[in-house]
Amino acid sequence: MQRRKTHEVRVGTIGIGGDNPVRVQSMCTTSTMDTEGCVRQVLAIAKAGGELVRLTTQGVREAENLGEIRRRVREAGCNVPLVADVHFNPRVAEVAARNCEKVRINPGNYVDAARQFKHLEYTDEEYQAELRKIEDRLVPFLDICREHHTAVRIGVNHGSLSDRIMSRYGDTPEGIVESCMEFLRICMKERFLDVVVSIKASNTVVMVESVRLLVKAMEQEGMTFPLHLGVTEAGEGEDGRIKSAVGIGALLVDGIGDTIRVSLSEAPENEIPVAYTLLQAARLRFTKTEYISCPGCGRTLFDLQGTIAKVKAATAHLTGLKIAVMGCIVNGPGEMADADYGYVGAARGKVSLYRGKQCVEMNIPEEEAVERLLEIIEEDGGFYGSNGCIRQSAH
Repeated sequence: MQRRKTHEVRVGTIGIGGDNPVRVQSMCTTSTMDTEGCVRQVLAIAKAGGELVRLTTQGVREAENLGEIRRRVREAGCNVPLVADVHFNPRVAEVAARNCEKVRINPGNYVDAARQFKHLEYTDEEYQAELRKIEDRLVPFLDICREHHTAVRIGVNHGSLSDRIMSRYGDTPEGIVESCMEFLRICMKERFLDVVVSIKASNTVVMVESVRLLVKAMEQEGMTFPLHLGVTEAGEGEDGRIKSAVGIGALLVDGIGDTIRVSLSEAPENEIPVAYTLLQAARLRFTKTEYISCPGCGRTLFDLQGTIAKVKAATAHLTGLKIAVMGCIVNGPGEMADADYGYVGAARGKVSLYRGKQCVEMNIPEEEAVERLLEIIEEDGGFYGSNGCIRQSAH
């Protein structure tokens, strides 16, 4: 898989796009006027591995308080970039740009009136006049961002398309894309390239189709802006995780995406490990050991679930390895061919251990197998796994 080529956008201390890894982010659920609460959540997200943190910014007071939140976060020794989330008010975006590393604006309500589900009729001249209104409001904001080295996210939400866009394009992926492209064309005209782009929807099919269409539209107009991916209002628990995996994962395996957020109705730090698991499944970032295991069948020669749990517990301190646990010899060696280590049922109560494709221990007692597997891994400490990540020993 080859990732889509984009230019790098600097957001505080990190880069998005270019040759950077796909970044992981989340968003605070606290009021932005609750300074202490926001600082606690930012630090919790960063501790979990979040690389950017967004905060809702309803008004000028909140935009100004971002500066104090950022000061306190930096005093705590955390350099994670802060992102303002702005809707409805360009003035708020302009203030926020002075107090954080990145500002997200929504084309659906930045200049256009809030959506009222009205059908509007425009002549071509009138429609062009509406586009000039957007440019007149957007350019001063971009100038402030340029002065303060603040990046921008042009973030379109399916649920907040303006009546103007809906009246001309309907509730379609084409309309979603054009809502975004109107803003990107102004950025290109102003030679402001510190922009990340996103299109989100709660409907995964609409989200995936719209992002793919956006990529084609940008390519046709010579744009290489990085993309942020997410399924908005994904939900919680298993539903939210599966929905996000379908939407985000489909695009990641296409090589599309430079930063992601798994939006869950849970504590924001819970989103982070899910995002990293998604990236590892897409072979984009390796942050933990990956386990390959068969589903089990009548040939399985040991307690599969119990054994997997023991292997995971014994190897939880390792990163970047692939360890296979296979119930029998029929498919075991073949199915685990790209694993670094293998644990395969050989006979009732007997296990064979593999290093790569080579069997290194045959028919050892099952009760000794997990400990012996760990010893073999530790003996190999300092080598590289098949994915290029350093194996970390237990010591």
